[in-house]
Amino acid sequence: MPFRPIILWRGVAVLGAVLCSAAVARADSGADLYAAQCGTCHTLSAKDPMLQGPNLGNVYGRKVGAVAGFAYSPDYTKANFVWDTPHLDAYLANPADVLPDSYMAYQQPDAGIRAAIIAYLKQQAPLYQGGK
Repeated sequence: MPFRPIILWRGVAVLGAVLCSAAVARADSGADLYAAQCGTCHTLSAKDPMLQGPNLGNVYGRKVGAVAGFAYSPDYTKANFVWDTPHLDAYLANPADVLPDSYMAYQQPDAGIRAAIIAYLKQQAPLYQGGK
């Protein structure tokens, strides 16, 4: 079988993309990742005006669809779970897998980035309890 350098280079490119993505997850803090990937559509504080999505300051441990005044799609209002690590991880990977009628288009395939964002949200939750 003849050596095919193009296949080798494709493998190197894929490996490089995976390693680069993992390095980003380690290099950026959860706060940086949240700001870059979530902050466009979500605020942390309930005192800030809502953007396209509900505030996320106390999302960790909060019942799904529980932000007063936010127009959730029906699956959110029918859901009977709280946002914890497994639910947030699955949701950030592909929202429609968790809540099929989700309006959120964001998907994060990198488990390291998801973990950093979830850790940050978990850290923020006590700071924003009670509508802060």
